Amino acid sequence: MMKRFIVTGGAGLIGSNVVKALNNRGWREIIVVDHLNHPAKRENLAQLKYTEYMDKADFRKQMKERRIPAVDCVFHLGACSSTLQTDEAYLHDNNFQYTQELCEWSIKNGTRFVYASSAATYGDGSCGYCDDDAVTKKLIPLNPYGRSKQEFDLWAMSGGVLDKIAGLKYFNVYGPGEDHKGEMQSLIRKSYDRINQTGEITLFKSHRPDYTDGMQQRDFVYVEDAVNVTLFFYDHPEISGLFNCGTGCARTWIDLANALFAAMNRPSKIRFVDMPQSIRDKYQYHTQADMTKLRRAGYTAPFAGIEEGVRKYVQEYLQIQKKVV
Repeated sequence: MMKRFIVTGGAGLIGSNVVKALNNRGWREIIVVDHLNHPAKRENLAQLKYTEYMDKADFRKQMKERRIPAVDCVFHLGACSSTLQTDEAYLHDNNFQYTQELCEWSIKNGTRFVYASSAATYGDGSCGYCDDDAVTKKLIPLNPYGRSKQEFDLWAMSGGVLDKIAGLKYFNVYGPGEDHKGEMQSLIRKSYDRINQTGEITLFKSHRPDYTDGMQQRDFVYVEDAVNVTLFFYDHPEISGLFNCGTGCARTWIDLANALFAAMNRPSKIRFVDMPQSIRDKYQYHTQADMTKLRRAGYTAPFAGIEEGVRKYVQEYLQIQKKVV
């Protein structure tokens, strides 16, 4: 049976990998929506099969004019994901208003709506990392990006639509397809070329007495796992709500660096540098997704640890990409 999809952010990290996964299922009737402001985004799309590409502005205009055809599912993965962005009006329009419009369009058309929230909504972690609605209402994000994501989560909750849609709080996603992300690239992608050139990696020093340098922790999730969770909510339209998408296991930046050196078959060499003053009071020292809700919803697949995920990323993508270039 032919299926039709819209994937916003379809040239981005998670979005392009969702399109790839849909292709692997034999589905090609896909409208890819993005803003091709970087050559690497075009490269992400080069090997994918889809029926139409639309610039975000044009797509949004046509949606308002009711000229977008009906589809089976909207994967809304497009957003400004920079934690350094300070233009709150832009973030409100791009991350909240746009999401609200597309959500309302999807519900009106009987279309499954799966959207990207973010672990940035958890702020300093003082409320924990549980994705229950009661916790979500208490969260105070540390930056405008996180606030824009939280704004939509709360709107969906208070407006009574969260039980009709599915939102995913992605933690630190890494993997093929992130070359365009600049400062928002994962440590693996940012450090791969540096290690080849200098043999070392730099990590931020800790500026809190309860964490030693490099022992700050994150929940790192390989993009293939993030995609599998995303498609789970298409496969199970009866399941709705807000869910974490992480591994449930926090690892240190030193662990991640060592996994990268091992994947590259290089000796570990880490240099610590001061964290910029501008982000010190907004820096998350620990994140770890509580995966209870997702597991109770029926998602049973395992998640790759960083040793496996980084090895696959390096040996099956970065090293091959470098040889081709």
